[in-house]
Amino acid sequence: MLEIMVKLEDEGAETAPIARVNSVPSEESLETPSREVVTLYGTPTAESLALAVAASLEAQKVQRRPDALRDLTISSHAGAVGDAAWRDTSTGEMIRADLAIPLTVLKETAAELLAEGGQAIRRAIAGLLQVEWPEGARRALRIELPIARPNRGADPLLAMREADGADYEE
Repeated sequence: MLEIMVKLEDEGAETAPIARVNSVPSEESLETPSREVVTLYGTPTAESLALAVAASLEAQKVQRRPDALRDLTISSHAGAVGDAAWRDTSTGEMIRADLAIPLTVLKETAAELLAEGGQAIRRAIAGLLQVEWPEGARRALRIELPIARPNRGADPLLAMREADGADYEE
């Protein structure tokens, strides 16, 4: 299961991005040391949420460090652009890497997500669009999608090695 916090910002500006994806620290387990937070801008759709979740999943594939904190902006012309940062366990130095995921890749992954977990995505959008939210309240929901995190959890020993900073390639 992929757990995501989805927030809605009512900024309707034409220059606003489709969404923003951030990962925030979580101390719950070695397999999921960060949690994903998706902020949708304007009127949300199942497709915009699927694009944001696709950006999160694709960023996790590119930047395989489980302790990396990611910050991505998703736009209709540039895809997902942002960065990832993590602390090097041997030196204590903060490492930063740029991330760029093309829109075509995001659209392909989003289509797969809608095929696999479309019902949960549409339910989340319906919840965000409900009119019963108290005036002035921030619209945010925690959702679980029936999608596995990429390359994570299949090997608990690998997850512990990565969390300990002992992963390396020969």
